[in-house]
Amino acid sequence: MKKTLRTMCKIVAVVAVTLLSSFQSAYAERLKDMAGIQGVRQNQLMGYGLVVGLDGSGDQTTQTPFTVQSIISMMQQMGVSMPVGTSLQLKNVAAVMVTTSLPPFSQPGQTLDVTVSSMGNAKSLRGGTLLMTPLKGADNQIYAMAQGNVLVGGVGASANGSKAQVNHLSVGKISGGATVERSVPSPLGQGNIIQLELNNADFSTAAKVVDAINKKFGADTAAAVDGRVIQVKAPMVNDQRVAFLGALESLEVTPAQNAAKVILNARTGSIVMNQAVSLETCAVAHGNLSIVVNTENTVSQPNALSDGQTTTTGNSNVSITKEGGQLLMLKSGASLADVVKALNSIGATPQDLLAILQAMKASGALRADLEII
Repeated sequence: MKKTLRTMCKIVAVVAVTLLSSFQSAYAERLKDMAGIQGVRQNQLMGYGLVVGLDGSGDQTTQTPFTVQSIISMMQQMGVSMPVGTSLQLKNVAAVMVTTSLPPFSQPGQTLDVTVSSMGNAKSLRGGTLLMTPLKGADNQIYAMAQGNVLVGGVGASANGSKAQVNHLSVGKISGGATVERSVPSPLGQGNIIQLELNNADFSTAAKVVDAINKKFGADTAAAVDGRVIQVKAPMVNDQRVAFLGALESLEVTPAQNAAKVILNARTGSIVMNQAVSLETCAVAHGNLSIVVNTENTVSQPNALSDGQTTTTGNSNVSITKEGGQLLMLKSGASLADVVKALNSIGATPQDLLAILQAMKASGALRADLEII
């Protein structure tokens, strides 16, 4: 009997530890989702080009002179001289901006997807072909060349003043339309120290990340610089460093609870609160006051054969309606669910919640940062 009881206790203990570990790991996140490596980043590229082959849906050259200038410049580079004063009436050409992002560790010959956007008054880019366009970075250096057929995810038609359109026709994409011509140097392989940068600065989360790294790879492997940056010692050999960073990114860490915050959108009336929001003891009164003014114009007609004149008079009717206000007591330490339930119980609309939460913050009853966007 005692052996059976001991066995059952051991089983219960194992189950409890398993459930506890699964409960804790359910909130753990991979380090690659919480932080990035300094120097491993994308670089934006941009270029100006021309899309040709449009079916009469290109720029109106009288209103977009830069399109004509681009055509003339391109033709001169190809050895075709245009007579002075020539007026081009083009319908199948559109001036566009080509944008993309250069991923980290990109090498010459790699292809990138590009987005082609009309910058004139072209009706549609559907069926067009982008001519060879250099893509430059912030340093004005060329890093890629783009060219290809533009794919537009929409369709439109018009006739006799009637128009029908589905989706957006002035923006398209070219899959693999750009070829990388130059790589961007990365400081990742310099020295034996790499720096992790948390997506959200938090001292508690930074301390937890340092503890997890030191437990996994040994003491003094990581050290926090501040609430965002963490220095990590990495191997000097490239292949060993890549394997180390792969294991580092897969490390699971339970982040600290975020600071209590309430986000208010004054234009749309939307409100977002996280789970850490709570209240001090306070009382909330809610009531609506509506004033309606109606004015009716009446005509006063004099009797026949009289010297009176026809006049117009206005009869105004003013009505004021006041709904019964409600006083609600909110206890200290109320959770997010209690706050929402209590405010909804007094019929508060999103716009009412804006004013109520602002008043709570001003009175010191709201335990959260209030941010209005």
